[in-house]
Amino acid sequence: MSNPVQSVTPTPVGWQGVGPARHAALPGDPSPLGWQGVTPDDSPMLTQFAAEDDAVVSRETPAPGEAASAPVAADDEEVAAAPLSGPEHAEAAVAELIDSEPPASAPVAPARVRPAVEQLPAPAAQRVLTVANQKGGVGKTTTTVNIAAALAQAGLRVLVIDTDPQGNASTALGIDHHAEVPSIYDVLVEGASLADVVQECPDVPGLFCVPATIDLAGAEIELVSMVAREQRLSRALAAAAADGQGDYDYVFIDCPPSLGLLTVNAFVAAQEVLIPIQCEYYALEGLSQLLKNVEMIQTHLNPGLAVSTILMTMYDGRTRLSAQVADEVRHHFPDLVLRTTVPRSVRISEAPSHAQTVMTYDPSSSGALSYADAARELALRAPQRAD
Repeated sequence: MSNPVQSVTPTPVGWQGVGPARHAALPGDPSPLGWQGVTPDDSPMLTQFAAEDDAVVSRETPAPGEAASAPVAADDEEVAAAPLSGPEHAEAAVAELIDSEPPASAPVAPARVRPAVEQLPAPAAQRVLTVANQKGGVGKTTTTVNIAAALAQAGLRVLVIDTDPQGNASTALGIDHHAEVPSIYDVLVEGASLADVVQECPDVPGLFCVPATIDLAGAEIELVSMVAREQRLSRALAAAAADGQGDYDYVFIDCPPSLGLLTVNAFVAAQEVLIPIQCEYYALEGLSQLLKNVEMIQTHLNPGLAVSTILMTMYDGRTRLSAQVADEVRHHFPDLVLRTTVPRSVRISEAPSHAQTVMTYDPSSSGALSYADAARELALRAPQRAD
């Protein structure tokens, strides 16, 4: 019977890094790959390996003149008795795999379950919040649409007013906002009522949106010559409430990242300012400038305006900087900063490409759960309506 071990020739690559003693014990393999840069005296363990290999080779390799059918050790007889190849062996192995059951201890990935939505109480009076930060890319629009969607899923009526000419909030809510669609431009410049331009979000019942179109890009110039140009949006909201068409629990106004007439209109129309802050150093500089502008609006245009909420976004727990920025903001504004922080999340970034918020795109993701917690915290901070 032929010795199966004898027919196996180890490849040079398989012995890389083992050392010269082990490699040199195998005759007929002159390749230096297995022992580059290693000397025979590098390790006593290599000497032990060499001794073991010499014993194996001397036991399994027939001496000169010895018959090929030399006795095989007991351990090798078990290896030689098992069939190594052939169609019968392959068919039997496949059948055994099909019939076999997975081990009881095999880990099973848990199924992702949509979390239960908590019903939130309505505020005592309508809350109008401007979501603003003069620094771009801090998550203003993302915060606006996701908190609004979370509140609507909790049983409240919510309106999002998109005053950013880019129309990103409209996109995230699945609202059509091409050039011919009635939009916030018609309200600010043409004097249309909010009821004429409101659209309902197709994915979230109770969530409504006033879209922004590209026409809004020229509204800054057109508003300059108008009377009461800073109060156009405020008067539109008041008129909708007087006509019984503004029965929303929350109104969120998404602002562009600049202090122009569109942002000033949003500040004058609101009672509260919600400030998303990215957990990076530059965000602190933008926050100080924003607070100065809010104070200026309070002094000259809207005495009832107040910064009520600060939300830390794009939090990366792996970096010390995120923790330092969050601690710094909490130290200076302990009553304004929400306990919830929104982490960096791929799902949050992917959702707008599907014309959805993360609340409907992936409700069980970390981003959706964080925004749901932030919405709950925001809702419970306000006086509740007595039913």
